[in-house]
Amino acid sequence: MASLSHAIHAFQAGGLSSNEFFAQVDHALKAEKTDYTQLLEVLSEENTKYPLPPDVYAEVHRRIEHLAAPEQNKGAATSADQTRMLINPADMFPPADAASPAPPDAEPERVKGVGETIKGRFRLEECIGFGGMGTVYKALDLRKLEASDRNPYIAIKILNVQFRGHPKSLIALQREAKKAQTLAHPNIVTVYDFDRDGSMVYLTMEYLAGQPLSRMLHAPDFRGLPYADALRIFTGMANALSYAHERGFVHCDFKPANVFLTDNGQVKIIDFGIARVFRRSEEEVEATIFDAGSLGGLTPAYASPEILEHLEPDPRDDVYALACITYELLTGTHPFGRLPATQARNANLRPQRPKGLPAMQWRALRNALSFDRASRTPSVAQFLQGMKGEHRLTVPLALGVAGLATAALVAVTVIWYWEPSDTPASPQGSDEPPAAPAPTAEAAPPLPAPTPAPTPVPVAPPPAPALSLAAVTPVLAQVPCSALTASVSGDALQVRGYVPERFGVARLTEALNAIPGVKTLKADVQQLSDDKCNVIAALSSHWNRNWQAGHPASIRMRGAVAELTEGDALIVDVTTPAYESYVHVDYHVLDGSVAHLVPSRRARANQAPPNHSATIGTLAGWTISKPFGTELITLLVTPVPIFEGLRPEFESRAEYLRALEQRLREIAAKHGTDRIVADFVQITTRARER
Repeated sequence: MASLSHAIHAFQAGGLSSNEFFAQVDHALKAEKTDYTQLLEVLSEENTKYPLPPDVYAEVHRRIEHLAAPEQNKGAATSADQTRMLINPADMFPPADAASPAPPDAEPERVKGVGETIKGRFRLEECIGFGGMGTVYKALDLRKLEASDRNPYIAIKILNVQFRGHPKSLIALQREAKKAQTLAHPNIVTVYDFDRDGSMVYLTMEYLAGQPLSRMLHAPDFRGLPYADALRIFTGMANALSYAHERGFVHCDFKPANVFLTDNGQVKIIDFGIARVFRRSEEEVEATIFDAGSLGGLTPAYASPEILEHLEPDPRDDVYALACITYELLTGTHPFGRLPATQARNANLRPQRPKGLPAMQWRALRNALSFDRASRTPSVAQFLQGMKGEHRLTVPLALGVAGLATAALVAVTVIWYWEPSDTPASPQGSDEPPAAPAPTAEAAPPLPAPTPAPTPVPVAPPPAPALSLAAVTPVLAQVPCSALTASVSGDALQVRGYVPERFGVARLTEALNAIPGVKTLKADVQQLSDDKCNVIAALSSHWNRNWQAGHPASIRMRGAVAELTEGDALIVDVTTPAYESYVHVDYHVLDGSVAHLVPSRRARANQAPPNHSATIGTLAGWTISKPFGTELITLLVTPVPIFEGLRPEFESRAEYLRALEQRLREIAAKHGTDRIVADFVQITTRARER
């Protein structure tokens, strides 16, 4: 595979133009008699290390599919990270009476790519991933666009060429869609529907902005995350898998490429395409059910020994995969050097304890990495509990309750034993207890004193849970139309940002105080009018990134005065990050418009050196005028200008935000999301008294 890799490396280094690069790719595909899956593995591996521009990646992928001969798709060797497809060659070209006949000498159908439209509705705009069953594109839903939907983008997974010749490909995708639609969970990607366009079969799902976990783990400088940061990602993965297991599904191909980290901090599990039902109803057992797992998708580095040995799937298979990923999150390395579990077991390999990991968490991680299903942690929920360091007090608590019950039983027995059988009734109206009868000569000897009840064994109360960001993040994620960030110090929690009026600061405070471990809460949170939700939706991820980095980019009112009167000068102080950047300041008006302050005809210059501070407004002469109320000023810092020329001084906010979001995605794809940061300042304006 040297020549294809060489062409990619030369292009990445700037040694080839686009035309020269594609000419070398075509030459490599014709000259190298290598099977289809190996070519795709090389492309995927090189793209993981040093991402190609999305349109270039999609075009190379399309040429591989088009030029690779179908009969070469046999016995493909796989890398540790790539999903391996085990397909019977006879299934590539089914008999004439099969559902989707494809004669061996047929010309491969042309593969659609970026810029083309599927079913007259979905325009492919960007290739965003390649998996075992197909290629995923970002697509514009033209029907949503026509209806002025605020979010017209979706993701489309198109089945690979090898599956289109498979007689059961449509059944596989139909089952995937049906199963995935039942998995409605915030940490699982939402699947919409499946369909076909000619012989091409595809699946539509929600579009996620962010990056796969594999890109972070495989970055050359990645050396692991701090425990608290790793726990946040791990918790999202565990919650998703636990939810799926409760509904009878094992993922079966769980790997970093199937975990997506969104720009707003969410963790999403994707591609339940080869998940198999391990818990079937009576009706399902009697029916003939096509199992997408029969297509043979698995990833050796994360597959349990039982999966590699073709045993029936079990939730503990996903526990093993989750443990491998968790180990990578903490250390930056695979626990067994990316060897398949069977080889690691035969070599008697043992994972090393991650540096700084507490004993209880290490015990939980080590148990989940067991090569033996019987001794492996039985459920994701128990693995999650162990990794959080939570103790179970079930046995001591049971003993304590039993002791209390015994004491109560003894007490009841004593009362009954001492009750006289012939005690006369008390005089009517008397509060005094009846007198005991005087002893006589014939009286029985005194009864022995009762044996004292055993003292119950005191049960220590469970320790108060330690406060962690992992517990705070899901609470903040549930607040709609918000920009919130949190920090933890011991049992003190600080949260700052913005929430919509319809949610309210009081409701947020109540939810935060209910988090286990919170003793002190400082909420520096402002309410925003609901008409600013579209601004928050467009910029909240960049605002969060700014605060997580220590708030290097900031915008503040001069003199910290947030209330201005009609005719007052609008002056703001701005700081920029530690790299050359371009500053954009916008004023979001109550009437639904946006005023561009920088750059504008009054303030054209917006390029800033690293760590720059500036005062904006003194020369431009902005003054407050109606409409009056609560308004928002935003700072957006980017590595290049957002737009080539000046936009109108005032324009529709909705139209501007649509154009802005599109450009920010393009800038992020080329320069990285970490170079785009934002900050907000809210002001209140009022009319001058006449």
